[in-house]
Amino acid sequence: MANALARETSPYLLQHAENPVDWLPWGQEALARARAEDKPLLVSIGYSACHWCHVMERESFEDPAVAALMNELFVCVKVDREERPDVDAIYMEAVQAMTGHGGWPLNMFVTPDQAPFYGGTYFPPEPRHGMPSWPQVLRAVADAWKNNGEQIREQGERMAGRLVGGALLTPSEEPFDPGALEVAQAKLRGQFDAVNGGWGGAPKFPAASTIEFLLRRGETAMGAYTLTSMASGGIYDQVGGGFARYAVDETWTVPHFEKMLYDNALLARAYLHGFQATGNGDFRRVCEETLDWVLRDLRAPEGGFFSALDADSEGVEGKFYVWTLGELRDALGNDAEAAIAWFGATESGNFVDPHHPPQPGDPGLNVLEDRGRRPDPETAARIRTRLREVRESRVWPGLDDKRLAAWNALTISALADAGAVLGRADYVAAARDAAAFVLDRMRDFSDPGRPRLLRTFNAGEARLGAYLEDHAFLLEALLHLYEATFEPRWFSAARALADELIERFADAERGGFFSTASDAEALVARRKDLEDAPIPAGGSSAALGLLRLAALTGDHRYEAAAEGQLQLLHELAAQHPGAFGHLLQALDERLRPRQEVAVVGPAPGRAVLVDVVREALRPGVVLAGGEAADGNIALLEGREPVDGLAAAWVCEGFACRRPVTTPEELRELLADVP
Repeated sequence: MANALARETSPYLLQHAENPVDWLPWGQEALARARAEDKPLLVSIGYSACHWCHVMERESFEDPAVAALMNELFVCVKVDREERPDVDAIYMEAVQAMTGHGGWPLNMFVTPDQAPFYGGTYFPPEPRHGMPSWPQVLRAVADAWKNNGEQIREQGERMAGRLVGGALLTPSEEPFDPGALEVAQAKLRGQFDAVNGGWGGAPKFPAASTIEFLLRRGETAMGAYTLTSMASGGIYDQVGGGFARYAVDETWTVPHFEKMLYDNALLARAYLHGFQATGNGDFRRVCEETLDWVLRDLRAPEGGFFSALDADSEGVEGKFYVWTLGELRDALGNDAEAAIAWFGATESGNFVDPHHPPQPGDPGLNVLEDRGRRPDPETAARIRTRLREVRESRVWPGLDDKRLAAWNALTISALADAGAVLGRADYVAAARDAAAFVLDRMRDFSDPGRPRLLRTFNAGEARLGAYLEDHAFLLEALLHLYEATFEPRWFSAARALADELIERFADAERGGFFSTASDAEALVARRKDLEDAPIPAGGSSAALGLLRLAALTGDHRYEAAAEGQLQLLHELAAQHPGAFGHLLQALDERLRPRQEVAVVGPAPGRAVLVDVVREALRPGVVLAGGEAADGNIALLEGREPVDGLAAAWVCEGFACRRPVTTPEELRELLADVP
């Protein structure tokens, strides 16, 4: 018999709908039951592509005896961390404070007033490697609640006061300093892995925001080396395109195989900008292969994008992606040896599951690694096509088919930006479709005059009020889409969204932005989430989007709101640049001279001028265009073709130089822009 999760649309929650555990979704029903029965809540948090979430489900949540114990002692709540990042952030910070580490599955025990008092991540079904079993944990926590309930409540209340993230930060009185950006660069140089690329050791995560910050500062060596290292490693899917979430080693060789929409959207833009900054054609190739994979495997019929592919298939992590040498030879025939040399495959294999080391007699398994021995383009294309054909017939990993506003917005930005720069009309069309889907299907129109953005969509239904990151990422995306198309509807939608973002998320007292809206469900803490890893923080994205909107409109309200976020963090970000890559981009945007380009006139001539703007990475430049003057977009106000020819204006703070009509003249003017 299904539990209450059967009414949900999250694939992760639906995975648990048939568990014998009496799961409830997070909400008032669960909280009311906990208060009525005076029981703690067991809040178990994960996501559909999480390997160890699946393991704990098989070992414990599907066991009738364990489930009966959970149901007897606790009010059991399942949370999809991707749908409810607000709940996840609170309890992840709590478990990290309690244990010194975090991860998923996250299992937190919570008072009926939502205060956390004990938690951990994965627990085995029986004692193992010094870890208590899950039943032992359940009984110990229940006994503690029974015998020391009042003390636990007091402890939980004290803990709750420390879970507000950056909400207690006060704005710095120091002015914004260009030297802080140089300090950040120096620290990143000192922390850089000059052997393997990237920053940090195993497990190693792609740092798209950090790479983007360095590229816009003109420091290409670290960024380009990291982009090359990742693209030539097992973390990159050499057969189908796209990146895994992280590598379990420091060399980018062995991936954790889940493939997330957000990683691939962020990395596609990083490779695009790497191509613009360096001219390296391999970066363009990886950008296009990644976006082609997104369009092929994650695009939903209505134009939005699914969230992820699982790490597991047939209950085995990575089975869909790895190859034995025999499988490579069977699939490729005469091309096999070229492929084996190209991908660095060996008889013993180069894939080792860190959780299940190989045993004598196990076949060698290979993650395909492009280590630079690429054959001629025709042979390489033939190898990739054939391996993909063979792989298509395998049992596929599970698909998380919910659509999240924030992650779709990141994808819209990548598609719009890449489509405009690379001349890929299909990318721009896909970005349009996705933006229309979010604006038309992922908003609550119950108040027609003020539609509200929603977080998640699945099974034909949009649900849950959107968070700061949804609004901020979508603001950036709509501006990128406007710059790619010059269609005023995207600019109008961006401005309306910015006004809503400021009204509902800005902190008028301390500056910056809360992660949840002023009228959202009250949790035990209202947070400001700060760090730009693995995805940009909502506040960092809001600052960058609002600064770009201010440059297009001349409206200083947007700049002032962005500066509130920067004032909170600009000193901290310079000292810890690896955690604040997106915020440092916003600070760089704020400190650069205003750089606005307006292009007006007939489409053919206008396109030639616009291509000049896009032929290089030009951080800080915003672009507006159209057939003629447009009073709704301040940068276009009063602009007209010159003698019937398309013309371009290069401006700083709306102080514009003379209009030019040829690519050569525009290129010369842009060369003077710092």
